[in-house]
Amino acid sequence: MNSKYIIYIAAIIAVVSIASAVFIYIYYEGQIANLRSEVTGLQTLVDDHSYVTSLAAYPNRIVSLGPTTTEILFALGLDSKVVAVTMYDNYPYNFTAWFEAGNMTSVGDFANPNIEVIASLNPDLILATGGVQEQLVKTLRDMGYKVLVLDPTSVNGVLQDIALVGRATDKNAEAVSLVNDMSSRIEAVANKVANATYKPKVYFEVWYDAQGVWSVGSEGWETEFIEKAGGINIFANETQKYFQTGSEAIITRNPDIILLPVGMETIGSEGPNWVSFDAVKARPGWGSTSAVQHDRLYQIDADAIHRAGPRIADMIETLAAIFHPELF
Repeated sequence: MNSKYIIYIAAIIAVVSIASAVFIYIYYEGQIANLRSEVTGLQTLVDDHSYVTSLAAYPNRIVSLGPTTTEILFALGLDSKVVAVTMYDNYPYNFTAWFEAGNMTSVGDFANPNIEVIASLNPDLILATGGVQEQLVKTLRDMGYKVLVLDPTSVNGVLQDIALVGRATDKNAEAVSLVNDMSSRIEAVANKVANATYKPKVYFEVWYDAQGVWSVGSEGWETEFIEKAGGINIFANETQKYFQTGSEAIITRNPDIILLPVGMETIGSEGPNWVSFDAVKARPGWGSTSAVQHDRLYQIDADAIHRAGPRIADMIETLAAIFHPELF
C-alpha cells in the first residue's frame, strides 16, 4: 500500500479519535454539571442584602412577610403558592375576608409576625423586607428557612426584585414580561415630561400629627418617582429617607404642589391624619405657598407610592398627570 494512503488513513483515524474524545468529555462533563446542579440547588439567588440562597426546587409554599412582597407574588400569578401574608396586606385582594373565610393564613403584624404560625406552615420560601424585619430574618434563617430579602432603594431596584422573585419561583417569563411593561411605561413618561417647560416644586407629606410633619429626602424612592414624573422634591437635598420637619422649612421652600397620603390612617380613626384640604390650607403660614394659592393640593394612595412593587409605574403616571396636565 502506498505510504501516502497509509498516512492519510492514519490522519483520519486520529481526527475521529480526537472528535470522539471531545464528545465524550463534553457529554460526561455535562452530566457531572447537571449532577452538581441537582446537589447544590436549582437556583442560586442573591437578595438585596447580598445574602446568597440556594433552592433545591421551586417553592410550593410561600410565606410573604409584607404588603410589597405580596403584591409582587400575586402580580406574577403565584396565588396558589402563597400560604400566608400579614394582617396589613390589602392588595390585590381583601385578605382580611380571606382570613375570615379560612382561605388564607395571617402571620399577624408586619413588624413582629408570629414565628410559630410561620413554622406551622412549613414554608419552602419566605419573602421579607429590610428595616424592622432584619432580626426576624436572621431568626428564620437560623431556624433553617430559605428567606429572600427585598429591600430596594430605587426604581431599578424594584424591577430587579421582581425579576429575582420570578427566577426563584419558576415565573421568569412572567417577571420579564411585567418588568418590560413597567419599564416601557416609565420610560414613556420620562420622554414626555422631558419636553415640559418647567418642573414644579413638590412637597410630599409622609405623615402629620401634633408633633410635626414628616417628609421624604433623597434616599426615599418617592423622590425618584417625583423626578421621573417631571417634578422636584423640595427636600431632595436631605440625605435621609424619611425625616421630621416643620412648617417653616416647607413655607420657605414654597412648593407649587402638595401631595397628601390617604390609606395610612391611624387604626380606629376616620379619614386621613391631615384631616382635609381645608385644614392643610389653614395651617399657619401655609396660605403663602404657591400650592395653596393656586389650589394645587392632591391626595395620593399611600400604599401605592410607598410599596416598592408592581404599582410604581401606575404611581409615576399618576404623578406626571398631576405635575403636567398639559402633557397628559
